[in-house]
Amino acid sequence: MSELNGAQSLIRTLVDSGVEVCFANPGTSEMHFVAALDTVPEMRGVLALFEGVVTGAADGYARIAGKPAATLLHLGPGLGNGLANLHNARRAHTPIVNVVGDHATYHKQYDAPLESDIEAIAGSLEGWVRRSEHTKDVGADAAAAVAAAQDAPGRVATLILPADASWGEGGETCAPVPPRVPQAVDATTVKDVAAVFGTGESVALLIGGGACREEGLRAASRIAGATGAKVFVETFPSRLERGTGLPTIERLGYLAEQVAYQLDGVQHLVVAGTKAPVSFFAYPGKPSDLVPDGAQVHTLAAVGQDVTRALNEVADLVAADTEPALAPASRPALPSGPLTPQNWVDVIGALLPENAIIADEANTSGLMLPMATAGAPRHDVLTLTGGAIGYGMPVATGAAIAAPDRPVLNLQSDGSALYTISALWTQARENLNVTTVLLNNRAYAILRLELQRVGAAANGPKANDLLDLSRPDMDFVKIAEGLGVPASRATTAEELSDQLQRAFAEPGPHLIDAVVPPLL
Repeated sequence: MSELNGAQSLIRTLVDSGVEVCFANPGTSEMHFVAALDTVPEMRGVLALFEGVVTGAADGYARIAGKPAATLLHLGPGLGNGLANLHNARRAHTPIVNVVGDHATYHKQYDAPLESDIEAIAGSLEGWVRRSEHTKDVGADAAAAVAAAQDAPGRVATLILPADASWGEGGETCAPVPPRVPQAVDATTVKDVAAVFGTGESVALLIGGGACREEGLRAASRIAGATGAKVFVETFPSRLERGTGLPTIERLGYLAEQVAYQLDGVQHLVVAGTKAPVSFFAYPGKPSDLVPDGAQVHTLAAVGQDVTRALNEVADLVAADTEPALAPASRPALPSGPLTPQNWVDVIGALLPENAIIADEANTSGLMLPMATAGAPRHDVLTLTGGAIGYGMPVATGAAIAAPDRPVLNLQSDGSALYTISALWTQARENLNVTTVLLNNRAYAILRLELQRVGAAANGPKANDLLDLSRPDMDFVKIAEGLGVPASRATTAEELSDQLQRAFAEPGPHLIDAVVPPLL
């Protein structure tokens, strides 16, 4: 084999470590990486037109594939453009390997226009950051990055690749480095938490992370069935399995008022694979900590520990003879008439295909979705873990690449869509089976709600104008078609039903512009 340059050793090491997809928006400093892709055919390169699509797609890919993808980003500004969806990935504990190109080491002293502090930008993600200073070290640094990304519970690992380290000869591949596995919860903690469920006092169990998959859900349902405890899923799980044959467990609400109602009277809160709930934002005169006054918090498994095993161990102690409560097959009837925030979700529940993946960024329009889909065929739901909007279309893109045989449904609010709508172009280019239902209420409806909840004066013309997406009305059908995705518009439940069935039946991406009045 001929001598490798740094870029070739990097890509070969990534592939050997199980990283087979690279979502990219490269620039000049990354050109040797781009050229090296042809020398390692096992690596699939996927082009996106904006870095926020690159990083969001890597997030969606890893949530479904269970292993990291790589990104390729252009210097500090490219990383900055991708930061919002990396923030969501950080909150989801998604393993991602960022490869960020930089100026050649000898060029940095000249403070060229694109010079920036990449380490500072990457450091905000609270992950792993390393700079490859020498070509011979690139392979080892890549193997370390893959392992770091997969260290439990998962994180963003950023490898900064100077141009001369990339083009230099003398690159060396490196064998995979094993990541750290989740730490087991000690037996004393398991016994102490199990005892909480036997106190006779009101207990709530809040699960997150890996507990939101089938095994964890079944264990939590057994505990609830045997002890009478309330059980909830964290508000924004990275990946939640739902549907027929699985326990239906309510998610903790987004609004503090919802959480107060759900946890009313609780004396003990057991958290497993997540943290105790706090308010999404601060509100005048309202608490930030959403644990009921006087309630004790007990941590069964911290984020990064083996939460599923711990739940099973507690269930074996308190619910040995109890079976989980499983959702029966049940679908809503297809509705009729003009689309509303209440009836469009019934169309989804009635028609959702088997083994679908839902990338949910419906926001205010989707409040009633969980009820409509509880008895639908089994499916996965990916949610907006970090609250940074513009995640749905990119995450759906990555999920479709991770699972090409599964239908992906992106439920997408119109305001959020505009942040990363160029993801449609990538979906068309890669011929991905993504159906986007774009809930078009021509407003930032969530911000209308927040304007009221923070106590700001409402109904002023200037304030309302900043929350309105009309004047002019955007034609999402034409936008999608211009990006290569077949599209249609639905204003009634019958139209949405017909168009959704057609989109699911045909290969490739589709967009349905569903005109729904705002909930608020």
